[in-house]
Amino acid sequence: MALNEKLNQRIRDILKRKRGVTEQNMFGGLCFMHHGNMICGADIKNGLMVRIGPEKYQQTLKSEHVREMNLTGKPLTGLVFINPDGYKNKSSLKQWINKGLDFTTTLPKK
Repeated sequence: MALNEKLNQRIRDILKRKRGVTEQNMFGGLCFMHHGNMICGADIKNGLMVRIGPEKYQQTLKSEHVREMNLTGKPLTGLVFINPDGYKNKSSLKQWINKGLDFTTTLPKK
């Protein structure tokens, strides 16, 4: 799977001032980590993936532009894909990234 460089750069621009953010190749794309915990990721085929956690998973699936993350035939609870219309402007992309940060900040640093 090819990297989505345009989306990756948009994510970098939003996270550039956040301490503890790193990048790691995962799931065939590029994931953004906060103190070792995945926030979000992007690839050409699926677009934006956000880790929202198990508690907000079912509620988030009801949101517009959201679908389950299912790469192997089994949904990954706590992870969702966002359709491109859901992050087409900086404000909407930042909202999704913040949802990922909201969850990862509850986790211990790795």
